[in-house]
Amino acid sequence: MSLAAEQEHKKVGLLFGSFNPVHTGHLILAHFMATHTDLDAVWLVVSPQSPFKVGQEMLPEEERLALVELAIAGNDRLRALDIEAHMPKPSYTIDTLDELVRRYPQHRFVLLMGEDNLPDLPRWKQADRILAEHEVYVYPRPDVDSTELKVHPSVRVVEAPLLDISATFIRDCVRGGNLFAIWSLKQ
Repeated sequence: MSLAAEQEHKKVGLLFGSFNPVHTGHLILAHFMATHTDLDAVWLVVSPQSPFKVGQEMLPEEERLALVELAIAGNDRLRALDIEAHMPKPSYTIDTLDELVRRYPQHRFVLLMGEDNLPDLPRWKQADRILAEHEVYVYPRPDVDSTELKVHPSVRVVEAPLLDISATFIRDCVRGGNLFAIWSLKQ
């Protein structure tokens, strides 16, 4: 295999989310995973509609994608992806993984997941296939201990920074007029 062909084969982490809005926690995590694990890159997959968040108020997906692209500009290890915008809604992870494997057969895809979502994984569409065909890198979340699935051979716990911030917190602060709380996160 030539050097050029070897460089095309990458192990890519997939960070799925509504990114409503994208925030420093997402960016720190994506950058950490891309630079402190065996991943070559992390793709932030902007999900138009999670089956677990039906009815939640969100910015239009084009705006969320544009904000993610702006936030990661200049970081060549990160990429924004709108693949789910062109797929049936709601978005199911297994369907997106299948489409990515079809489009990029030279890459290996790893699902990046917060420890708080791990207990729900068995309820996902074709969760058994996800675990059989893809690795899952789990990062810690505050006040969560999901030891049950951590022992699965496809699950790898990554000692990433523990970030206690969420898009829900940011949206609640904006709605409540508490912009100081958001500003203080930068400090």
